[in-house]
Amino acid sequence: MVIAQIRAVQVGAIRPLGERGVPSAIHKTPVAGPVEVGLMGLAGDAQGDTVHHGGPEKAVHLYPLAHYAAWARDLPEHAARFTPGTFGENIVLDGASEADVCIGDVFRLGGARVQITQARQPCWKLNLRFDLRDMARRVQDSGRTGWYVRVLAPGAVAAGDAMALDDRPNSDWSLTRVQRLLYRDALDVRALAELAGLEELSASWRALVRRRLETRRVEDWAGRLGT
Repeated sequence: MVIAQIRAVQVGAIRPLGERGVPSAIHKTPVAGPVEVGLMGLAGDAQGDTVHHGGPEKAVHLYPLAHYAAWARDLPEHAARFTPGTFGENIVLDGASEADVCIGDVFRLGGARVQITQARQPCWKLNLRFDLRDMARRVQDSGRTGWYVRVLAPGAVAAGDAMALDDRPNSDWSLTRVQRLLYRDALDVRALAELAGLEELSASWRALVRRRLETRRVEDWAGRLGT
């Protein structure tokens, strides 16, 4: 079942970001023609911080096309900034959002086969990218984060290809529900326990959820969201 079309495939090199020149590959630019998708991501793509970005469970970042117009409506004075590639996304999708996909969904993405592991967790580099002190918080609160996938079978992907659903093992766990639990209903113990039990969830998010269950406390977001 096709649920979205790929409108752009994008990669980026490491460049200085912000006044202090933080190394980052958040600037992505479109690639013409097919791009190979491997277990660690797209050919030609890079990450400035390999501790928090990239890796097998966050190999590719997908972002819905409709979000750019939503950001332009929310922040009209910055509307020109909201174009494909500005959020560090590799794949721009037309036809699906966080409400339409679930943790563990398996998709055919062009010639590759991928699985959703988590939503993107915004960090302070978005504040630098958009020159807005609270952009990371805005992204988190809006739920317009996009999502990450692990690559189950490598292949090539290009603009114009389809994203087609192969399997949905966790139909009750849309990314919208996950985000609501993590950032709003943050100490719903029963739901947290269920989420922690999803084997398809990324290891880092399983660890986060288990810490909440053990401590009955929500982690401090200030360091992640603040510039």
